[in-house]
Amino acid sequence: MTLSKRDFLKFGAGAAVGTALAGTAARASGASGSTKPATGFKPITGDVKPITVEERLARIVRAQKLMRDEGLAAILLEPGPAMLYFTGISWWRSERLTAVVIPAEGDIAVVTPFFEEPSVRESMSFGDDVRTWHEHESPFERVAGILKDRGLVSGKIGFEDTVRYFVVEGMKAAAPGFEITSALPVTLGCRMYKSEAELALMKKANEVTLKAYEHVWGTLEAGMAPSDITSLMGAAQAALGGSGIWNMALLNEASAYPHGTSQPQTLAEGGIVLMDCGCAVEGYQSDISRTFVFGEPSKRQREVWDTVRKGQEIAFETAQIGTPAGKVDDAVRTYYESLGYGPGYQTPGLSHRTGHGIGMKGHESVNFVHGEKTPLATGMCFSNEPGIYIFDEFGVRLEDCLYMTDSGPKWFTEPPASLDDPIGKLG
Repeated sequence: MTLSKRDFLKFGAGAAVGTALAGTAARASGASGSTKPATGFKPITGDVKPITVEERLARIVRAQKLMRDEGLAAILLEPGPAMLYFTGISWWRSERLTAVVIPAEGDIAVVTPFFEEPSVRESMSFGDDVRTWHEHESPFERVAGILKDRGLVSGKIGFEDTVRYFVVEGMKAAAPGFEITSALPVTLGCRMYKSEAELALMKKANEVTLKAYEHVWGTLEAGMAPSDITSLMGAAQAALGGSGIWNMALLNEASAYPHGTSQPQTLAEGGIVLMDCGCAVEGYQSDISRTFVFGEPSKRQREVWDTVRKGQEIAFETAQIGTPAGKVDDAVRTYYESLGYGPGYQTPGLSHRTGHGIGMKGHESVNFVHGEKTPLATGMCFSNEPGIYIFDEFGVRLEDCLYMTDSGPKWFTEPPASLDDPIGKLG
């Protein structure tokens, strides 16, 4: 199958939907297509140490200091990574509001439906102020009551950046004396800088994913479809102790499009296998991409693979303390352009950013992207993935994550040395 640029643009919207649906299925930890279940694996996550209550309480203290610095009276969080980060409460979102309020002074409080209170309390590791509401009542009035009880009648309320619009409108009506603004300076100001405990969990998640790649690389067979490969990967990550598993496999010409196509793909001799996979350990993410050739690589495949690997090294070497994050992206593009790729984000070349922040979410701020001025600092974590994509032919992406230390970047996983030894090793 050869997909022209014109064909790609013609069915682009449908392909995006198809790819998204395929990706959703692939994230079900190998729910379909595998004829080789992962055997012989034992979980490697039994020794992990969850984030302690003491560390979460310290995060609250840090957040409250940032709130005072930013002139915020309180912040509001809906279920998701931010709520889990600060409180340890693992919950989900529905049309019924469950929220955490963190005031600039005083104790946190939780708002939740009356019938959910026992279950929410099971998820709580500290705090005892839980305000419930019945189906005919307004949860926003409960939030307003928390603010009043903390001595707050006006000021700014910071909303975490994924809070939904109906919550914004509800709070405007229930607490008109407050100005609603972004909580990003607080949430990002805490979550962007990982502690040693967080880094340890991310290292374990990356170990799970890397070991799973070793398994998949040794079990590829001609005729496999992407679903066969992602099923192998998902089953291996699950057996090794990963959770929240997601996997993508792109074959042959489909690898030229970073998130794939909906066209049929089958593994054949000399074909590219581009995989982008990850999992979570205690809520902390891995994100690793590998590009294999099934059989003997061509000269062109080797050349492009080696160029991408060199781009990874340039990014790593550029990522030093104090360097603006955008300079990492710029350095890679300068090298690629010297070889005739690009310019900029054009293809053939690197059509996406060089990397993204990572932590409890697979994609977090800040990014290795042109124009990003945030200086790199100790505790920041990033993907390093400067791929090259050649429409109608193939693409190559190598992705390993790094973390910033006082002395510069360190790898969670070290990139592979060559296309003939394409897995890499733990950092």
